[in-house]
Amino acid sequence: MMHIAKTLSGQQGAGSKKPGLKVAVIHEWLEKHAGSERVLEQILLCYPSADVFVVADFMVEKHRGFLKGHKVKSSFVQKLPFARKHFRKFLGLMPLAVEQFDLTGYDLVISSHHAVAKGVITGPDQLHVSYVHSPMRYAWDLQTRYLEERGLRWGIMGLYTRWLLHRLRNWDARSAAGVDLFVANSHYIARRVQKVWRREALILNPPVAVDKFCLSPEKQDFYLVVSRFVPYKRIDLIAAAFSKMPDRRLVIVGEGEGESAVRAAALGCANIEIRKPVRTDELIALMGRARAFVFAAAEDFGIVMAEAQACGTPVIAYGVGGACDIVIDDGVTDSTGVLFSEQTAEAIVAAVQRFEQNYHRIHSETCRANAMRFSEETFRRRFMEIVDDAITARAVQSSYAAAPMRRGQDMEAITADRPSALQYQV
Repeated sequence: MMHIAKTLSGQQGAGSKKPGLKVAVIHEWLEKHAGSERVLEQILLCYPSADVFVVADFMVEKHRGFLKGHKVKSSFVQKLPFARKHFRKFLGLMPLAVEQFDLTGYDLVISSHHAVAKGVITGPDQLHVSYVHSPMRYAWDLQTRYLEERGLRWGIMGLYTRWLLHRLRNWDARSAAGVDLFVANSHYIARRVQKVWRREALILNPPVAVDKFCLSPEKQDFYLVVSRFVPYKRIDLIAAAFSKMPDRRLVIVGEGEGESAVRAAALGCANIEIRKPVRTDELIALMGRARAFVFAAAEDFGIVMAEAQACGTPVIAYGVGGACDIVIDDGVTDSTGVLFSEQTAEAIVAAVQRFEQNYHRIHSETCRANAMRFSEETFRRRFMEIVDDAITARAVQSSYAAAPMRRGQDMEAITADRPSALQYQV
């Protein structure tokens, strides 16, 4: 750990406490500014001199401000025919693409991973920390749903896709060995990391721009859903539930491929209103006025739930995935919402009824305070602490490994007092 050991004192700009640290950040691809790009933005604020590597970069200029001038290097996928519109169809080549990045000379490699980023090749004197949004969902436990939604269960293309996903699983499991420290964005993702890669992961929830959302103690009588209309979000299920509660108003904001199913579930229900996406200021106002925010998907984290909490709005959510990290449902004064255990209309109806029974115990100020745990400033501080602790642990281990054995002293005696890397987990 020669290079890392040189970085144990002083300051490096506004970011890491380690001087002279040469940092590479590996991101999947740049196309739009979404959840993983929010994480990338905060990591780059931690390491202002870092270089950025991506499989492909097709982000338009007006959305690139968050990169703040960082140099971005793309792979050969960038130059493939039709890549601008169809780069995801080159998924089978992406493992090869990330393995071609030349990371020689970098002390610290940080991957922002949900597909192939963690597969970069690093050496023994480089520390590789991977922030995991999720293991490759469609290659592991969500393969069946992925194939069904795309009509690929059978046929020539179905067989080819199954073979490709099999190859990706093998590579995904093998490449996990090249990561020194995994950081998961929720307890749910940490369990998936343990399941598919057999590795422990620290947990650091993703950053949420909570300061952009204002506390609104005054609530109105409607429940709110804000989401893309895609099947796994189960917006149709929420509409079906409120069709059974004509005395409860529901406002749904969004659009997407599943819109017909949502409208079919809400058909003829005077208490359900479906709106197209609105401006950010209108969305924040809606969130603030809503009696509760309703969420029925199993998400890796679910930033929109934390945003609703930042407005002081309770959340009624499916109690699987990131919702368990966000919503506090303990039945006492610290509660910030209600979790339900099944993705059924009946379970949502029961959750709304339980919420109404306990509404007086859920306070806007408590919801807001709960959301502040996920602030961008908190993410940056905790992420740098985790990385700095990992650097320190590696340097200590390296110094032990470099120390010559004294005559008559066996290796067991030398390593008995050697600190475990787990001592540096926070």
